[in-house]
Amino acid sequence: MLAFVASKGFKLQQMDVKSAFLNVFIEEEVYVRPPPSFESAKFLDRVYKLRKALYGLKQASSAWYARLKSFLLKSGFVIGSVDKTLFLLSRGGGTLIVQIYVDDIIFGGSSHALVSSFAEQMSREIEMSLWVSSNSSWAANQARP
Repeated sequence: MLAFVASKGFKLQQMDVKSAFLNVFIEEEVYVRPPPSFESAKFLDRVYKLRKALYGLKQASSAWYARLKSFLLKSGFVIGSVDKTLFLLSRGGGTLIVQIYVDDIIFGGSSHALVSSFAEQMSREIEMSLWVSSNSSWAANQARP
């Protein structure tokens, strides 16, 4: 992906998703005991059903990937045939390429409008930080709410 982006002269950007695994629901029923510091003598025999994923939970990374994949496909991206973490969007003669690595996303595009539109769309969907390459004409290290 990096070689392709460099060969095309695309500007490269990176997103870091804040609390990625805490933003997804899990389909399986998972029950946990509270940590010892939160146990009450009154409720020692209780377990709690998780509604959302937690860091360290076996299902967390696949649930996060499923959420992000669904969002990208609904947005018009095509998933890579060999690398399932690579997504490509062709729109209005422009190209945008996105690579996912757990809760980090790198992307580059052929036009400023396409890249900016994607960054805005992602920031509306997911809480994240956006880093822009220092040689870019865009503002550096923008934080997205």
